[in-house]
Formats: sequence, C-alpha cells, structure tokens
Amino acid sequence: MGDDSQSWTAAPAAAERARSVLAAAWSCSVTAEGTREELVGAHTVTEDGRVLVTVPEDSALLAAAICAPRGEPSAVLEFADVAPVPVRNRIRTRLWLAGWFAVEEGQLAFRPTRVVLRQTSGAVVVDLDEFTAAVPDPLTTAEARLLTHLADCHADAVERLTRLVEHDSLHGAVRVQPLAVDRHGLTLRIERARAHGDVRLAFHAPADDVAQLTERMHVLLTQASAASCPKALQRQRTDGDR
Repeated sequence: MGDDSQSWTAAPAAAERARSVLAAAWSCSVTAEGTREELVGAHTVTEDGRVLVTVPEDSALLAAAICAPRGEPSAVLEFADVAPVPVRNRIRTRLWLAGWFAVEEGQLAFRPTRVVLRQTSGAVVVDLDEFTAAVPDPLTTAEARLLTHLADCHADAVERLTRLVEHDSLHGAVRVQPLAVDRHGLTLRIERARAHGDVRLAFHAPADDVAQLTERMHVLLTQASAASCPKALQRQRTDGDR
C-alpha cells in the first residue's frame, strides 16, 4: 500500500483504545441492581480509569449504592464510540466496564474489575493493570473536529488518499469517508452498494499533537500524489541521485 518507505504500522493498543473511548464519550448506559439508566454528560474519568458519576438524589443508582448490603453494588457501564462523520454502522467501538459502585462525596465512584473492548476485529478483554496505566490517544479530543473538517472541506484530499489503497479494496466503491484518526494513522471507510470495509493508512511516525498530525497527513498526500504519477516520482529520485 503506497510507498515502501512507510514502515510505521503500529495501531493503538487495546488499553489505550479503551481509555480513548472513555475520554471522548459524552454518555453511557449503566446497569446495576436490576435498574438501567442512560446518563448524558454525567460522568468524568480519573487518571487511573475510575469513572465518577453525578446522579440526582432520586436516582435508582444512588439508592442501589446506599442500600446494597456491602454498600458497593455491582454494575456494568457501556460506552459507544460513534464516528463523527456520517457513515454506515457509525458505532466504531463498544466498551464495557464491569465493577463496583461506591458513594464518594455525593458522587458514585465506579471501580472497574473487568474491561471488554469490542471493535470490528472482535472483542478483547483488557488487562486491568494496562488499562489503569494507559492514557488516551493525544488526538482523541480533537478527532471529531479534524475528521468532519477533512470530510466537509477536503473531499479532494480524501479522494487523493484512495490512491494509496489496494485496487481490490476499492472495487465497487461508491463512497469513501474518513472514519477515524489516531496518533498512528488514518482509517478510511469504503462503502459499496451492499457492503463496506475499512482501510488503514499508517503514518511514517506517530503524531503526538495536531501540528505533527498535519505533517503526517502532508506526507501521506505527497505519497498519494506520487503514486498517481510513478514516472514523475522516478524522475524526482533520479534528480536526487545526481
């Protein structure tokens, strides 16, 4: 795919991906002691991955936490990672946290004992120590803005990037949209009449901020332009050897 010099192929580890989903999520579903609540804008995440939930005084979750025999009812929190750009099957990842609630200073503090991440490649149980130690991808909070800008204002750039995709992957394509971006690369969603697939374009080196991401994207676009005119690329390489 593209230039042979593009050797950086890393992708986010499961623990990092899980922490990124937590950092970006605005809502979650909570199931505890036979009750289920949908919470919007009610949770924050601590550095070690605990989830702090603010609920009204008449919340069934708060009542369950207060009345539980051990004072710590078991619960499951579910988070959905939704693509910011309209595509088919917009939920990119689901994250489930199983664990215990405790009341702390009027809030519910959730301590996970099991973390499960489900992506298109399948579900994986995330090691708790790795989950606690991991940090979100540095582009997480900017991703939605970056992807929507790319889709809305630079459709020509998205089209050019498809030149880095294997021809077979584009067979029958009716639309290509940017699906995800992280410090390791950009993922494109290739939609066909009755199906879709995802293709990842890896950066040559990780990007730790938006400025570095801009440079990585420019490198991909340069590679894509060269891929469309191999004779010009050959002349550039010949000139460079002189």
